[in-house]
Amino acid sequence: MEKGLEQQQTTLQITGMTCAACANRIEKGLNKLEGVSGANVNFALEQASVTFDSTKTNLVQMEQKIEALGYGTVKDAADFQITGMTCAACATRIEKGLNKMSGITKATVNLALETAHVEFTASQVSVADMVNKVKQLGYGAVPKQEQQETGDHRQKELRNHKIKLITSAILSLPLLWAMVSHFSFTSFIWLPDLFMNPWFQLALATPVQFIIGRQFYVGAYKALRNGSANMDVLVALGTSAAYFYSLYQTIQSLNSPAHHEVALYYETSAVLITLILLGKLFEILAKGRTSEAIKTLMGLQAKTATVIRDGQEISVPIEEVIVKDIIVVKPGEKIPVDGEVIQGASSVDESMLTGESIPVDKRTGDPVFGATINKNGMLRIEATKVGRETALAQIIKVVEEAQGSKAPIQRVADAISGIFVPIVVGIAILTFLVWYFAVEPGSFSSALEKAIAVLVIACPCALGLATPTSIMAGSGRAAELGILFKGGEHLEATHRIQTIILDKTGTVTNGKPELTDVITTSGTQEDSFLRLVGSVERNSEHPLAEAIVKGIKERGIELLETEQFEAIPGYGVRAIVEGKELLVGTRKLMVQYGVNAEDAFEMMSRLEEAGKTSMLVAIDGTYAGMVAVADTIKDTSKEAVARLKNLGIEVIMITGDNERTAKAIAAQAGIDQVLAEVLPEGKAAEVKKLQAAGKKVAMVGDGINDAPALATADIGMAVGTGTDVAMEAADVTLMRGDLNSIPDAIFMSKRTMANIKQNLFWALAYNVIGIPIAALGFLAPWLAGAAMALSSVSVVLNALRLQRIKL
Repeated sequence: MEKGLEQQQTTLQITGMTCAACANRIEKGLNKLEGVSGANVNFALEQASVTFDSTKTNLVQMEQKIEALGYGTVKDAADFQITGMTCAACATRIEKGLNKMSGITKATVNLALETAHVEFTASQVSVADMVNKVKQLGYGAVPKQEQQETGDHRQKELRNHKIKLITSAILSLPLLWAMVSHFSFTSFIWLPDLFMNPWFQLALATPVQFIIGRQFYVGAYKALRNGSANMDVLVALGTSAAYFYSLYQTIQSLNSPAHHEVALYYETSAVLITLILLGKLFEILAKGRTSEAIKTLMGLQAKTATVIRDGQEISVPIEEVIVKDIIVVKPGEKIPVDGEVIQGASSVDESMLTGESIPVDKRTGDPVFGATINKNGMLRIEATKVGRETALAQIIKVVEEAQGSKAPIQRVADAISGIFVPIVVGIAILTFLVWYFAVEPGSFSSALEKAIAVLVIACPCALGLATPTSIMAGSGRAAELGILFKGGEHLEATHRIQTIILDKTGTVTNGKPELTDVITTSGTQEDSFLRLVGSVERNSEHPLAEAIVKGIKERGIELLETEQFEAIPGYGVRAIVEGKELLVGTRKLMVQYGVNAEDAFEMMSRLEEAGKTSMLVAIDGTYAGMVAVADTIKDTSKEAVARLKNLGIEVIMITGDNERTAKAIAAQAGIDQVLAEVLPEGKAAEVKKLQAAGKKVAMVGDGINDAPALATADIGMAVGTGTDVAMEAADVTLMRGDLNSIPDAIFMSKRTMANIKQNLFWALAYNVIGIPIAALGFLAPWLAGAAMALSSVSVVLNALRLQRIKL
């Protein structure tokens, strides 16, 4: 996006979040910024998606806000070798030009080194965009290296986490050894006297508490400073209580000859921190797997392309391919970008995009898509879309946005996690008081142990991860199956659908009708008649018009230029060819222009009862004949309709076609209800009628004229073989163009929602059961810590089951 557009959307990678409470706080903070119309923070992805008015706020202010709340952001960075600079003014010009681009937070140009360093947000701008900007300014830019900071950041975080865990485990092991030896059933275990020395235990526990555990103190301080509480507060309180009580006892032991007999809890604090780090490691690894779909899609992209430049075939990086480049694709190679075949014939495996395993035949003029595989013939293609505009890039964008979005059901978890920590702290204090004053009067150490167990058993992380991990895994798996949900809310709403409206042409049918009948009045020459009709219809983009033109051209008839052309939606077309006025369309069109064509209506009805679509033709106000085309239903339409009916879903077909033809097609597909002769603007009205009757309605279509209805429906489903406009207006895109994808989408929605409910149930049940058990004294603090660490992992692992779903 360029900065001239006010409403923009960006994605920021966030560091430092430890639980759902952190995500909620950042979300609230961003939403308070002037100009921000919507902010959504995904704890599982560690990302913030923000919609904002670029005239009122910018990326820098958002990053400053996040930092003020105590968290950090990860920036992508790229370095370029700049050519063509002659003075400082050149460097300044490039710097200013780059800094004006949407998504760039900082750009610096070094004249002496002839380099540029740019920090940017990859969701808004790409390296190729920057290279093009520098070229527009009259200079050259070659990427020295693309530093994918996000990936580096994740790997670095994982590496540091492992080092902390190993160090913490080594220091905690002697303390755990000493603790285990106190049990009667482990009396046979040899224990060095040194391990029981309070000062030795202090030396081991201190680095674990304050160096390795520093992150919990920092996180707790940031949360409390901003008037909220998170998991770090619970961990810091629990481990600090154990550590400082033990420190007090250690100092007191100086006055006791048997100093190592005092009650110490160093192992509680150290082992707790170790177990929490272990749980976090499992969580990081599991969360990484939930975005496998994105990594798989990105891995499909070709790395290089063979481009013809100056008459020579040269191999260039995919980033350097530009629109209009002629690309050579040999058998077995990946097609690098979206394009159109200009020479050659082959079959192309498009399964990675559509999920359809049968290769598609390609000839001159056919479209091809980046990342698909050329099977058996050499193709020359002209690049039509590159970079972020390709079909694969758009799919990746949709999946990323879906994985980063929130389903409405997550509001439940957000509301609970917002008040969770203060309630747990209150329960812990109450537990301490009850044990100290009532259950075991005066026993400070026993009361403290129970309070610590309550603090550490509670886990807001599991609640925070319950929904986003399922959405990520579910939408990712759906994408692999050729079903693109645009957001978590659509993934949730799809399973509630009660009525589905199917557009006829291109959705129920193949959308590739053929010219079947030509009927002219006496005295009208057929070739002349077809020449005029074809000349008119070639100006229309309607599939029926394309079929007529194709059929006429196959008869070897040359077409003429039209002098005027007017499309009349729902009725037909009007045009002037060689000074003659032609009308081609429905009965209503003839009536509207006062043409007497009643003698043709009986023949027209017979053709329509045979499932053919007929169009009447008038020349200079006089009926001259008719043409008929027939469209066939897709092989899978009947099976898909039967599956939808078995799910208890009402199926309706809608079309602008006449009722007889529509009913003939509907009968073949097993559809009982038909809405025929509906004008494009009337489709949305029909959707509203059903919604007014209290039904949850899905609209499925593939054409430009379906877009209003797709946007009006509770769920709009665009057939991926259709137009970009329809896909933009829809909530779900069915890449295969197969109606079986509709019940598949409903199935994925149901399974994902069931998975979310399982996660929420176990996360809530775990805390509802675990906290009372800890308060009653049945859980040692270290066991409570282990249970807390594993609760988050269990939620993520349950979500990952969605990635193995078979349809």
